[in-house]
Amino acid sequence: MVLSPHSRDFAEYGSILRRRWPAVLTCLVAGTLGGAALLWRTPVEYTAAAQVQVLPTGMQEQVNMITPRQREPLNLDTESQIAQSSVVASLAAQALKYPDSDALRENVEVDVPPNSAILSVSFTASDPESAAAGAQAFAEAYLRNRAAAATETLTAQQKAIAGQLREVNAALAKAAKDVLAQPRGSAEQTIASHRRTVLARQESSLTVEYDTLKTVAITPGTVISPARPPASPSAPSIPIYLGSGLFLGLLLGAGTAFARDRLDTRVREAADVERLTALPLLAEMPPRPKATVFHELAAIIVTALGDGYHTVLLESLGGGGHDRPLAKGVGAALAHLAPISVVTGRGSRPDAALLLAELGRTTSADIARAVRHLARQGVRVLGVVTLPPRMAVPVPDTAEPIT
Repeated sequence: MVLSPHSRDFAEYGSILRRRWPAVLTCLVAGTLGGAALLWRTPVEYTAAAQVQVLPTGMQEQVNMITPRQREPLNLDTESQIAQSSVVASLAAQALKYPDSDALRENVEVDVPPNSAILSVSFTASDPESAAAGAQAFAEAYLRNRAAAATETLTAQQKAIAGQLREVNAALAKAAKDVLAQPRGSAEQTIASHRRTVLARQESSLTVEYDTLKTVAITPGTVISPARPPASPSAPSIPIYLGSGLFLGLLLGAGTAFARDRLDTRVREAADVERLTALPLLAEMPPRPKATVFHELAAIIVTALGDGYHTVLLESLGGGGHDRPLAKGVGAALAHLAPISVVTGRGSRPDAALLLAELGRTTSADIARAVRHLARQGVRVLGVVTLPPRMAVPVPDTAEPIT
């Protein structure tokens, strides 16, 4: 089965992680321990919430555009900002007898549930009782501030209308005198009478408006869900801290594994030959070579060199001393195929060579160095044969022909 390039990439990545599992495991444990240490050092926090139903105060307020998110006429986004303002924080600090209102503002958060006239006031503290007291204090402080603002607006409107009413009454009294002072039936009396009528209508309208304001009841809202001490802390979160440490450790471990693999040029497995060098992998010797392996390798040599007399060099790069036993096995297999002799020394003037790379000891630099030296002597390198770290010797020095 031929794997797609992506499949080969994934297989290579998995191979790297398997080879470098100590580094991956070390980083994974370090990341988990780091997350646990940070979890242990992070102060415990509790969060309590109080829900406030915001009602129209009866005074003119900033209205909200009706949207799918917010269908209430009040602009609750503005109200949520007011609930977190310094004015409300000062009132809450007075209720809690806390000296720093700005510090309290950092611990409060106000959310607006969609399609509702509710403010959810949350407060975070180091213990459950303080969290509940803070949330309740901010909810009540917001309602007091809203009621005070509405009352102030109502008082200002009443004063303004009362002032207008006094001015109209004074003008009405003067108009009544003007009517009596003008000759009966004259044009001047008619004009003065008309002006008195207009002022009387204004006085009546202002009186009704003033009486209406006196009957307005301020309704800022109400706390529908008082804050309660939470049963469990809201922070730190064990899954988040340990999960983050585990993920970062895994990420660091994978990065370390790939970095070390790129810096380490040792041939650890047969696939590393073509990955680290430009030479083909001709064969992968098992720990106990059989005659079949030598016949396959002999066939590859014959195909590469063609007919005629040739001399093939087996160059050992790992220093394991396996070149002579392997040369006997390959030579015996070649005896049945072509007049090709196998040698282990460069002094025999070979015209082709096979490099024997012991896994775990041979590096890509060793292979490149051998290729350069052989190229200076005019020797063509056919490819690389990998040897296991512990290969049984001696290998068979005779190979039966394959039938």
